[in-house]
Amino acid sequence: MEFELERLGVHESVEAVFPPSELADYLTDLPATVDVIGDDEIAARDAVVTLEYHPDCLECAWVHSIQSGVDRFPFDEFESNGVVLTNSTGIHGRSVGETVAGYLLSFSRRLHDLVANQTERRWERPAWDDGFTLPGKTACVVGTGTLGRGVAETLGGLGLEVRGVRRSDESVPGFDEIYTDDRLLEAIEGVEFVIVTVPLTEETHHRFDGEVFETMRDDAYFVNVARGPVVDEPALIDALESDSIAGAALDVFEEEPLPEESPLWGMDEVIVTPHCAAYTRDYFRDVGDIVRENVSRLGTGEAFHNRVV
Repeated sequence: MEFELERLGVHESVEAVFPPSELADYLTDLPATVDVIGDDEIAARDAVVTLEYHPDCLECAWVHSIQSGVDRFPFDEFESNGVVLTNSTGIHGRSVGETVAGYLLSFSRRLHDLVANQTERRWERPAWDDGFTLPGKTACVVGTGTLGRGVAETLGGLGLEVRGVRRSDESVPGFDEIYTDDRLLEAIEGVEFVIVTVPLTEETHHRFDGEVFETMRDDAYFVNVARGPVVDEPALIDALESDSIAGAALDVFEEEPLPEESPLWGMDEVIVTPHCAAYTRDYFRDVGDIVRENVSRLGTGEAFHNRVV
């Protein structure tokens, strides 16, 4: 696709992740005017960098999502209107991997309990048999894309054996063993940690249901850093309340923000984080580098990097 890029907007919705002015300033060296915009200014831009979808995005020639997940964007309408959609796949692996490592270390070293005790000025040590170490434990990472590989690399460095679940049985760097999607239950059986990094699609919606939680060990932990709707949340809550699994670390939910009345807030063995597993002070630079690369490719007629539509 060829078009002349004269005006690029950084949509104010990216404020949820980083100040839009930081990205706009980072891109001032581009051969185009770069400014922070609101909804009413989208249609007047050739390209927009955004977190949220707005119907006026269809008036642009190119839209870049600051996330890797693009399930909020209407692919068919983008295609029929000739709008290019790119995403930020590739920049989140390490940050999400370290967040997942933090969850696992919290559970193994009981750090979440100790922080809770501190808020109440309570000097209380864990029970003698509560804590454990990670080497020798097994994690199953469902999804072996950028996020899954980042998780596998980080956990491997902590001494865990890492299984992966993906469409094909081809080996993937960082994973000790690969299972195909149709062997999901076999893959999660017997492991101490089940970690979800799959995109949200029709096939993955509520993929993690009661059957999955019944298959998991009763001392295993569930981690979701993918999208909330890939999990049947009521089934997960049932599993936690019945002690069918030991606990969960959740960064994403079916409804966000997580409603105040959700029982997940009050569960001792549940870590709730507000969809921020990938956040880092360099996020805007990482996004900006992809945008800059694609502006360069636009000038030379090369294919867009990370093109989705």
